[in-house]
Amino acid sequence: MIDIDQFSIEELYGLNERIVERIKFLEHAQAHVSMMAFNIGARVSFETSEGRQFGRLIKRNRKTVNVDTDDGRHWRIPPHLLTAVKEINDPPPAKKTRTVQNKKRRKKKKRR
Repeated sequence: MIDIDQFSIEELYGLNERIVERIKFLEHAQAHVSMMAFNIGARVSFETSEGRQFGRLIKRNRKTVNVDTDDGRHWRIPPHLLTAVKEINDPPPAKKTRTVQNKKRRKKKKRR
């Protein structure tokens, strides 16, 4: 822990400035990570005072994302408030059978 009782006013202002810069950097990094969790066109939902809204992510801004909702409205939302929505028509994730088959072939070749 830092003992700030011995700092002068100028040193405290300098320390405060560095702390504020660090907090802004960490918030920006966290927002960026949250934003990258969603692709453009992704189906998302978020909670408002009017209830849960559903829509598509259409744009990423520096601190927010733009969402067009199913009822035709446009929202700017912080990305950490979004939830991904799985659509029924989405294809299931691709199976990795090819890599398993390749491993079996390699084992057979080694035994010969």
